[in-house]
Amino acid sequence: MQQSFLSNIQYPSDLRKLSPDQLPKLARELRDFVINIVATKEGHLGASLGVIELTIALHYIFDTPNDLLVWDVGHQAYPHKILTGRKDIFHTNRQLDGISGFPKRTESDYDTFGVGHSSTSISAVLGMAIASKLKGDTTKQHVAVIGDASIASGMAFEGLNHAGVTDTNMLVILNDNAIGIDPSVGALKEYLTKAKIGIRPRKNNIIEALNFNYFGPIDGHDLPMLLKTLEKLKSTKGPKLLHIITTKGKGLKQAEEDQVKYHAPGKFDASTGDLISKDNTGLPPKFQDVFGFTILELARKNKKIIGITPAMPTGSSLKYMMEEMPDRAFDVGIAEQHAVTLAAGMATQGLIPFCTIYSTFLQRAYDQVIHDVALQNLPVIFCVDRAGIVGADGATHHGVFDIAYLTCVPNMIVAAPVNEIELRHLLYTASLGLGHPIAIRYPRGRGHILDWEVPMQKLQIGKATRLKTGSKIAVISTGIIAHNVTKAIETIEETISHYHFCFIKPLDIDLLKQIVENYDTIITVEDGVIKGGFGSSILDFANQNDFKNNIVTLGIPDQFIHHGTVEELQEICGISPEKILDTINTFL
Repeated sequence: MQQSFLSNIQYPSDLRKLSPDQLPKLARELRDFVINIVATKEGHLGASLGVIELTIALHYIFDTPNDLLVWDVGHQAYPHKILTGRKDIFHTNRQLDGISGFPKRTESDYDTFGVGHSSTSISAVLGMAIASKLKGDTTKQHVAVIGDASIASGMAFEGLNHAGVTDTNMLVILNDNAIGIDPSVGALKEYLTKAKIGIRPRKNNIIEALNFNYFGPIDGHDLPMLLKTLEKLKSTKGPKLLHIITTKGKGLKQAEEDQVKYHAPGKFDASTGDLISKDNTGLPPKFQDVFGFTILELARKNKKIIGITPAMPTGSSLKYMMEEMPDRAFDVGIAEQHAVTLAAGMATQGLIPFCTIYSTFLQRAYDQVIHDVALQNLPVIFCVDRAGIVGADGATHHGVFDIAYLTCVPNMIVAAPVNEIELRHLLYTASLGLGHPIAIRYPRGRGHILDWEVPMQKLQIGKATRLKTGSKIAVISTGIIAHNVTKAIETIEETISHYHFCFIKPLDIDLLKQIVENYDTIITVEDGVIKGGFGSSILDFANQNDFKNNIVTLGIPDQFIHHGTVEELQEICGISPEKILDTINTFL
């Protein structure tokens, strides 16, 4: 039986006991380990397979965790986790009470910076390098690994711009594979594409223009070359950038050929690489597809409609419009701030921009939402995907803050449809022109309605609806969490009234007044944070109008919620059907 190197490695100190000629076999073992675990437990595959050799080389050459290593985004950090003390628990990845799918400071000393959103690594590593310099530590190494999609983001350029006028001991490794989640876009991508292994860009080198020492491009799967180059860079002073060319999904044929699908493929056959087929016939649609197909339908009839997404055409389903109308649907790269202000500019010229963006990523463009859109009262339509708890991606990706951070913005309309049909109606209503910006929030995953492609109707802004009539307690919900409320009250319908507020702002004041006048106990339910959320708006109304009702707010508590299934996390937060029923029963 052949010796297994990986079985004897728990930490990088074990890795460094191997000879350089043993490392390629370790790389094969590590690649197989990642494939076998992700095949059954799911997670991010392609990015991790693409950095197997790089991960080994970094931990072999550098004295981690004393030398500081930051992975941008963290999709590609599975090999890093396996080599830094988490191999035996890696099967718990992204599961409740298991390890995180992203680097996390509280999880390991080797995870020097918590990540999940892109383009933060250069700024973080520069901060660490400046700190080392101020402490008089001239030997500590500081390394950021960033992809070609992430380095095109504004924040990455801000970090490069600052680093170039320092003499800090930092190394940026540009992992160039021409893809993020979807293929990379933009002028920088085209510039990088021209760079070939061993052929240095001859003129107008954008990295050298920023005062970085530029090395490469080299083959990121050539372990001997990586070792030699990294060893050399350890003694090179000042800010430097190593450009490596890699293949996302390296070592798994299907992952190399379909890099978008195999970014996070779900379950697949580890021996063949084939996806385990799912029979989706007869299932309700994903909310992203309701958006994607509806905006395309609207755009066919209205030439003023524009689609914008920051690097998520597949995840948001804007890809359908991009395929049919490439001149009217734009992937602007990982550039959320630019996406929002681009939409604002279009709105000034009479276009109707739909800016589709994940709730957690809209946070990155909050200033632009306020200053460039809301302050000027421009009718940009924000389609806020992945709102609420998203599951295994955890705290960096839950869309639980948007209600709180959007309802406080003047001129902003905030809406949360109860189902696929109401989402469709909202998109249509917004396309007709509202005179204000609107944010329409909807969740990750599938809804509950099969026949959703109904004729579109114009909705009355600020109008709520009563779903059930009861005698004792009023439950007020917003968005698709109404489905949990409906399940909770199935057995006690006669005693519970249930109201759905599609519009979080403006509230249906007339109906709300009737509710507080007729029910002593009111329970609000939302899949966002309680502080500053929908329930807070109900409490504010009651207080301002001197009502003395007993109002209980259910939602996300004042703490970060980590990873698990959506159902597990809703249970923890008290907004699962069972927990909602428990709360109701305490007042019956």
